Amino acid sequence: MPVTPTRRSVLAAAAAAGAGLLAGCSSEGFGSSAPKKGGTLRAAFPGAGVKETMDPHAQRQFVDIARHKAVFDKLVELDSTLRPVPRLARSWSSDAEARVWRFELREARFHDGHRLDPDDVLYSLSRILDPEAADHLAKNSLSHIDLANCRKVGRRGVEIALTRPNAELPGQLAMTGTPIVRDGWGDPTRPVGTGPFRFVSFTAGRGFTGHRFDDHWNGAPYVDEVRILSAETEARGAAVRSGEVHFAHEMTPTFARTVAHDDRVRVVATKRSGVQGFALKTDRAPFDDPDAAMAVKLLVDRKRLVEVVCSGRAEIGNDLYGKGYTYYPDGLEQRERDVAEARRLLRRTGLYNKKVAFYTSTAADGFAQAAHLFAEQAGEAGLKVEIVNGPPESYFTDALAKGTITNHRCGAMTIPTYISERLLTDAPQNQSAWKHEDFDTAFTAARAVVDDERRTERYADVQTTLRDRGGLVLWGHPEWLNAVAATVHGVKEAPPNTVDWARFDRVWLA
Repeated sequence: MPVTPTRRSVLAAAAAAGAGLLAGCSSEGFGSSAPKKGGTLRAAFPGAGVKETMDPHAQRQFVDIARHKAVFDKLVELDSTLRPVPRLARSWSSDAEARVWRFELREARFHDGHRLDPDDVLYSLSRILDPEAADHLAKNSLSHIDLANCRKVGRRGVEIALTRPNAELPGQLAMTGTPIVRDGWGDPTRPVGTGPFRFVSFTAGRGFTGHRFDDHWNGAPYVDEVRILSAETEARGAAVRSGEVHFAHEMTPTFARTVAHDDRVRVVATKRSGVQGFALKTDRAPFDDPDAAMAVKLLVDRKRLVEVVCSGRAEIGNDLYGKGYTYYPDGLEQRERDVAEARRLLRRTGLYNKKVAFYTSTAADGFAQAAHLFAEQAGEAGLKVEIVNGPPESYFTDALAKGTITNHRCGAMTIPTYISERLLTDAPQNQSAWKHEDFDTAFTAARAVVDDERRTERYADVQTTLRDRGGLVLWGHPEWLNAVAATVHGVKEAPPNTVDWARFDRVWLA
């Protein structure tokens, strides 16, 4: 069973690693200062116990992704609007059909001295796509890479061939689970990457230590060392307020209110950094009928959910993912609550005064609260909701099959990646069980369009279909809240999984 760290375990892990406040740290407030070198940065993230890993192709939890980002680099990352930006690949281009892509590599060095070359990229792709590796998250989205016809071009070029056109390949190479490893590497207990920190130690459920890599292609980090610890929400909050950690990831709106006037801590809030909602199973009754799903979309009070569950720190959702991101369709009328119409649709579909099961959990802050508030709202329209609680350690896997309704959330990723990972028939995270061959075909055709304007129009059509007929009730786009000690500088507002998120190589200690 996964370990659930307590506040004491955070302090013990820090003490065991020789932690404690840096000598000479001053409380300078939160103004800017010139970058300084030296010191140890300590960051606390929600833990996943024994499931944590240093295999960068099996990453799922934010704590893992942050550790992997310290040790490894990707070819491509995403900016704050979820557009791809260069990392190990300095540039890229495609043929006229977006079926063959050429990536030019920059000069970079692995921690063991090996220089990055095309063979490392080709090996990394083959490892990501290993058919025996069930935990490699990017395998499904990148399954159209034609490994047999990929090749190196000269000393710095890599040609990636596809089995079908895809204008979104650079963005997909920035998704979770795509870091570049050295040719032949396969031992997660000895991670060697090109990232800004060399691996020192790792214990699942407790912590990771990395030392500054002076030869990093993007410049050496300011801090000498980074320690990334696992801890529950309360422990993270207590540790950052006491000065035992410098950075606490994914804090609650309640915590943000608590420290609003605390000069030891500030909250870095990034707007529209994902989505909160409910997933209705559309491959079975009653939500195989789009009118039944629409009834739920109309009975939900989105404004109330934002106020209660997110303490108002979210933008109201419109049943589509990615508000503010590239390809989000403009001009759609905001869906409003209409209890009378919801009741009419419930009667028409035979759901009026019937019961449905909502499978929820404490796996994420606000899930259970949102489920109970939804049950109240549904009751006002004539739909009875039975709340069923599941174990937090397996909820995100269990929710793929269990429950007629489940909680749904997602961090930042490109809209095409979100659709390919969560809404295609064979998508590994298809929580709403949305399985329609014509939808798959329309999305694949849209992704193949090379012209940006025409591709955007096609994506708008695909998303409109989802909004009107799909099973996702996306009621809010929360702020992403991270807590930072007064002694830390350089932390930027950034959606999770983007280039400036968890950039511990670019922060410094006052």
